[in-house]
Amino acid sequence: MFRTLGVGAVAAALVLIGSAAPSSAARGGDDDVPPPTGKITITVATVNGSGCRPGSAKVAVAPDNTAFTVTYSEYLAQAGKDSKPTDGRKNCQIALDVHVPQGFTYAIARADYRGYASLAAKATGLEQAGYYFQGSQQTARLSHRFAGPYDGNWQTSDETDLDARVYAPCGEQRYFNINTELRVDAKNADPALTSYMAMDSTDGSINTLYHFAWKKCPKR
Repeated sequence: MFRTLGVGAVAAALVLIGSAAPSSAARGGDDDVPPPTGKITITVATVNGSGCRPGSAKVAVAPDNTAFTVTYSEYLAQAGKDSKPTDGRKNCQIALDVHVPQGFTYAIARADYRGYASLAAKATGLEQAGYYFQGSQQTARLSHRFAGPYDGNWQTSDETDLDARVYAPCGEQRYFNINTELRVDAKNADPALTSYMAMDSTDGSINTLYHFAWKKCPKR
């Protein structure tokens, strides 16, 4: 099953691409060895949702093949002053075409989400996410809630227990689908103020980070 980590734990656990080794929580054990460096490619197959128009999501793989990032450039939900009713909920479904070396399969051990929020007093924000392989059942969508007043960076993390990890079928090419959502509710806040919650970045400094767990496929 999924477990959510507190903000303090996430701050200590976050790993920037290419800067540090993943934490032990994101690794499956001594036999969880990633494929050789440079053998994984990930491309965006399709993007749908009010929070991510085509071309606004980018993917990068860590040099050591332990994780990958998704960076959004236009993902923001807002409510309050000068906001339309539809602005308060934004979502994104992204399908990734992941190619890994023959003989390996992968699951997601942990997902780290980051962004920025400015919530007026009595306003609330929500981030939730889930993922699944094409043709498989979606994982539980875990939610994280924020309450105003709040003004600063936010970060959350969802970790999958070792015995609950879902691995891509060996020998089959299936899209890896990620569903995320941001919500802001300001109906109880001062109507003269704008509240927002973002998961985007113009310079690539804010991204979501997905940690791989690896297995070798059975030999045929």
